[in-house]
Amino acid sequence: MAEEDSSSSSSSTSQEQEQFTNRNLILFSLAAEHHTDAFTKTPMILSSFASIKPNTSSVKKLVIKNFKDKTLMLENYTEETWQKLKEAVQAIQNNTSIEYSLEELYQSVENLCSYNLSVNLYERLKQLCEDHIKAQIHQFREGFLDGDIFLKKMDTCWQNHGRQMILIRNIFLFLDRTYVFQVSVSSSIWDMGLELFKLHIICDQKVQSKTIDGILLLIEKERNGEMVDCCLIQRLLAMLYDLQIYEEFFENKFLEETSRFYAAEGRKLMQKSEIPGCLYHIKKLLEEEVDRVKTYLRLNTQKLLIEIVEKELLDEHLSAIIQKGFSCLLDENRTEDLSLLYQLFSRVKCGVQVLLQHWIDYIKEFGSSIVTNPIKDKTMVQELLDFKDKIDFIIETSFLKNEKFIVAMNEAFETFINKRPNKPAELLAKYVDSKLRAGNKEATDEELEELLDKIMILFRFIYGKDIFEAFYKKDLAKRLLLGKSASIDAEKSMLFKLKQDCGMAFTSKLQGMFKDMELSKDIMIQLKQYMQNQNVPGNIELTVNILTTSFWPTYVPKEIQLPPEMERLKENFKNFYLSKHRGRKLQWQSTLGHCVLRAEFKKGRKELQVSLFQTLVLLMFNEGDQFSLEEIKMTTALEDRELRRTLQSLACGRAKVLIKNPKGRDVEDGDKFLCNEEFKHKCFKIKINQIQMKETIEEQTITTERVFQDRQYQIDAAIVRIMKIRKTLSHNVLLSELYNQLKFTVKPSDLKKRIESLIDRDYMERDKENPNQYKYIA
Repeated sequence: MAEEDSSSSSSSTSQEQEQFTNRNLILFSLAAEHHTDAFTKTPMILSSFASIKPNTSSVKKLVIKNFKDKTLMLENYTEETWQKLKEAVQAIQNNTSIEYSLEELYQSVENLCSYNLSVNLYERLKQLCEDHIKAQIHQFREGFLDGDIFLKKMDTCWQNHGRQMILIRNIFLFLDRTYVFQVSVSSSIWDMGLELFKLHIICDQKVQSKTIDGILLLIEKERNGEMVDCCLIQRLLAMLYDLQIYEEFFENKFLEETSRFYAAEGRKLMQKSEIPGCLYHIKKLLEEEVDRVKTYLRLNTQKLLIEIVEKELLDEHLSAIIQKGFSCLLDENRTEDLSLLYQLFSRVKCGVQVLLQHWIDYIKEFGSSIVTNPIKDKTMVQELLDFKDKIDFIIETSFLKNEKFIVAMNEAFETFINKRPNKPAELLAKYVDSKLRAGNKEATDEELEELLDKIMILFRFIYGKDIFEAFYKKDLAKRLLLGKSASIDAEKSMLFKLKQDCGMAFTSKLQGMFKDMELSKDIMIQLKQYMQNQNVPGNIELTVNILTTSFWPTYVPKEIQLPPEMERLKENFKNFYLSKHRGRKLQWQSTLGHCVLRAEFKKGRKELQVSLFQTLVLLMFNEGDQFSLEEIKMTTALEDRELRRTLQSLACGRAKVLIKNPKGRDVEDGDKFLCNEEFKHKCFKIKINQIQMKETIEEQTITTERVFQDRQYQIDAAIVRIMKIRKTLSHNVLLSELYNQLKFTVKPSDLKKRIESLIDRDYMERDKENPNQYKYIA
């Protein structure tokens, strides 16, 4: 910025004021420093002149000295300068042209400050500003002013005040940066202007009340759909915030008016007939309030504002909204509307709980209409499966997989599906029979497995599970042997229900499984005494379950290489058991073995609950730091697939007690494994992925085959039972009796094959005169 000649001051205009407002203050300050004046820089004089004479041997010295003191101020300079500054300030306040150069005015302020006149200059400026602001209050007291006119006048006054204070501060910038900065008790020129405006205008009770009420009225008009000047509201609220009265005088009253407005809006809303209309209107109102905050309200108001809107529109009307059509939304599978309902109800404290209760009531009511209606017996299972799929889809897409809704669904299913104790189990058995036989032909293994998973979900809700005996027995075996039962009492309670529904023959093997577990506990007590008497060395505690082959599922024995300590314990138990039970044969089933290991890591001691296969792998690391896949296979003698699955659970699961090199999800040839010394976990006891709980395709196939085999036995038993009572029956009557007794769907051709098999085994015979007549052979 170039220096300006003072002679140009008479030509200054209002346009120059605007240009000055936009100038960079730093540049202005720099320019002011370039200006030289008698009051700011002490000139230097020559005390003597050098006289140079030719042919003179001596030359006088040139001496330069500074003035010892500042030059004296000109007479009346202070008053003249203040008068010049006063005229400039008044010109700014009156929006007229300034007669002096703005740079000259800035230099005048600097001159006065340099002579310690800052205090007097600040007080005079403050008084001048205060007198002007006091004069502004009269325009707001003149007669009756319409609300909009009043607010616009207030906005104009505030905007003018801001512009004026910016120009005034620019002129008095040197004062602001020296005196005000050094004296903490004095406000900056800008803050001084705010304080004066607040004191003499906004704090006037009538002016303040009319301003706040006017703003609130504009906001209410906007909420009612009228067009208002949002920019005006924004500027006025910015004024209140700058004056630090936003929260005290506006926000509290605004929130009270918001509560009153939305209380009335909520009552109107409940008069709407359909639930989607209510939901989308509430969503719209909430979005409008958020936009309102972004447009002219302060961000710290948003939380309180939204809480009030949610309370008046949602919290006060939760049940009323639900009753307006929640069941219809579920019936029609309107996931988008349900998602919006869940999102809105999640915003209030009790919303999810109210929605959850109606969710439970709906499932119970709808499910009961399927189970308790005999007309729907033929389609009951399919309808229940479809209903379960529908509910799962709603939970996933609309309720964000909320665990409370999943638990509530399970409880509700268990309630309604047992209202008919026997029929649902019977129909489920028939449905499973038809799908298993048809599934191998009409569906892939994956699709059949998916269907079986869905059927098993229904199975868990039903107390009587006759046709699922094979699946139930296999799962029960794993729960008992691996300690996965939530409660032994619950297991026996379920067994008792199956016995009541299906009879002793159906539950005899399941009862035998529980009996084996109880006998095994007694044997373990005897084993412990035996080991103490024999003084068998070692620190390994052994627990063995003695299983009767005919009671338990068939497991394929797998040869493994046990460590010497475990091998000795195995032999000790074998000697102990056979000494008490002569003539019996023991076959060790390693696939369901599990162990508890105590491990030392750098981060502390842990207790690992692992399978026997995992144990064999982990114990190897007591003898070395790193082993390859081939070395582990050779030492443990585990089959390749089982070993890879075991290593994957130890090195690639959540609890990585081993480190695989190279990293990866799958175990490949050549991979090396080392102990994870840095392993850490928040729990002391850690259950590492029990791989024996994962069913393989082969195990699923064996279970399916056992189901069909057991059905053949049930058909044979039913035929013999009927023939033993009736002695003689025709083919059609026998089939009719079998359909009444059997609890699963069976084809006439399958029944005919079983009849032929019994005839071949001499349980019955055909009448020689009538081939369609059967006779029982005693």
